Amino acid sequence: MRIWMTAAAFAATGTLAGATAPDISLRPAGRPMAQEQNGVQLAAATSLRPPARPGDLASVVDTPEEAQPVASNSAFQAWINSFRKRALAQGITTATFNRAFRGVEYDNDVIRRDRNQSEFTKTLQDYLSTAVSDTRVKNGKKALREQRRRLNQIEATYGVDKEIVVAVWGMESNYGNNRGNMDVIQSLATLAYDGRRGKFFEKQLVAALKILQSGDVPPRKMTGSWAGAMGHTQFIPTSYLAYAVDFTGDGKRDIWSDNPSDALASTAAYLKRFGWVKGQPWGVEVKLPRGFNYALVGRSIKKSPAEWARLGVTGVDGRAVPNHGSGALLLPAGGNGPAFMVFKNFSVIERYNAADAYVIGVGHLSDRIKGGGEFQAKWPGGDRALTFRERKELQRRLTRAGFSTGGVDGKIGPKTLGAIRAYQSAKGLVPDGFASLSLLKHLR
Repeated sequence: MRIWMTAAAFAATGTLAGATAPDISLRPAGRPMAQEQNGVQLAAATSLRPPARPGDLASVVDTPEEAQPVASNSAFQAWINSFRKRALAQGITTATFNRAFRGVEYDNDVIRRDRNQSEFTKTLQDYLSTAVSDTRVKNGKKALREQRRRLNQIEATYGVDKEIVVAVWGMESNYGNNRGNMDVIQSLATLAYDGRRGKFFEKQLVAALKILQSGDVPPRKMTGSWAGAMGHTQFIPTSYLAYAVDFTGDGKRDIWSDNPSDALASTAAYLKRFGWVKGQPWGVEVKLPRGFNYALVGRSIKKSPAEWARLGVTGVDGRAVPNHGSGALLLPAGGNGPAFMVFKNFSVIERYNAADAYVIGVGHLSDRIKGGGEFQAKWPGGDRALTFRERKELQRRLTRAGFSTGGVDGKIGPKTLGAIRAYQSAKGLVPDGFASLSLLKHLR
């Protein structure tokens, strides 16, 4: 259950974002250090992460550094000259390259933002209070009304529910209000030259040049976040090349325009590509019976709603969940918080951003836009996800208490999960295997 998110994720809401660029969008993108908890792969606690998906950047390793480097522009220009050969070898024309790099300089602000990524954790409850605020829901319903004809066409074409497309739009750019105004070529070139994740960003830079070469957008109109995420729904260049569509039929895949048609259709095309099932919910809130076996919680354990009902797992109305296909149980706040039965579409949204908080946020926002209500179960108060250092402390204390985690690495894998459950059972706690602050305090 990836519930860690960036501080940036909490800054961009319908009421707080103002005119800021989407590098403070609601993107709780996870760090690449994977863990497992309740059988679910987790992203380690995130830093102030740029919005740079769909699909790619969350897998890139980065190590926060204290230094705030300032490169000489002459050295940067020398790098551009060397990069020119590599770009031309990949099919970029000299004319395209020259147009793209005219006036481009090393951008210290991009590096400053990239470096200032301190670990930051929040509870899922806090995240959802902004991601699915009343204002965001209200604005989403308004956007749905205003774009209904276009969205109905997109839904009919791609078979992706219009409310989920609107929810992604709302999470990524506050319904187009915060698309980003930084020069994508300059940002990507700066990050590629910086070298810390140079290979990844150079790949994005080449993809951006291919976009320019196709004529979809002029160089200085290609704007986005400081990490290169572009348009209404924040595609990175490689994802744009793979999934963006020309829905208006004007010969351009224009995700930057005030007209959101191409961007919204591109998002639907992306979700369709990864198997969206029209009419299937991302998940539904459920109730667990007293004495439930928490070893059955986890994305790898799937059962039909009828099978879950036979185990006492029902919807919040006390009835068996309708048959939406096989589903798994997710407890994003542990056994003392809301429980969800999640279906295939959860995994499809996950392709846009792998953090569970983001997926739940998009899914819940789409439900609210459709007219649904808030979650019924209460969230546990005063708890939060652990930092990397705290997870290591948790493992040390569990091992010292006689519940071996098989090592101290800050990753909540199967051995640590088993140790947590054994400790919880021994101490009369809910054996949900949840690595929480309250558990660490109990160990202390």
